[in-house]
Amino acid sequence: MNREEAWKLLCEWTQSESLRKHMLAVEAAMRAYARRFGEDEEKWGITGLLHDMDYERHPSPEEHPRVGVRELERLGYPEDVRRAILSHADYLDVPRRTLMEKTLYAVDELSGFITAVALMRPGRLEGLGAKSVRKKMKQKSFAAGVNREDIRRGAEELGVDLDEHIEFVAAALRERAEELGLEPERARG
Repeated sequence: MNREEAWKLLCEWTQSESLRKHMLAVEAAMRAYARRFGEDEEKWGITGLLHDMDYERHPSPEEHPRVGVRELERLGYPEDVRRAILSHADYLDVPRRTLMEKTLYAVDELSGFITAVALMRPGRLEGLGAKSVRKKMKQKSFAAGVNREDIRRGAEELGVDLDEHIEFVAAALRERAEELGLEPERARG
């Protein structure tokens, strides 16, 4: 299991640029938390990178993320990676027990929401903090597909303050802003 192979697999399964960027954002947040918690950064990063690999082809709750997990099993990915991916989908009722499982759940919706907020700002992620993100969370029409309760529950299950969690994930995404298409507008050429 290595990052290069995981990226190739993701690209075979996912053509959507925005969905690829979402998985890159989740990877960035997972890697940052792995460093913070002293965990296996490569494993956590790959888990984040592949968590939605089947979503484009199989978006229904009957199939996502089960189809992708079956493919990962066929390819020999570890059980803890597959279980973490299953546990990020509440409707599968796979309890989140491990720190990796809780972290994937905690960063998934939040990464998408922070990306949406950043895209509305000329500076993108520059200076983006919890106050701005929480303000947008109150606007139900903004990024309406993002479940705010999942964001709150994720931080709670992970045992981190929501504001600190937002700041931490925003900082992780800032480190990969160019790759995520979130560099400040003046930096775009």
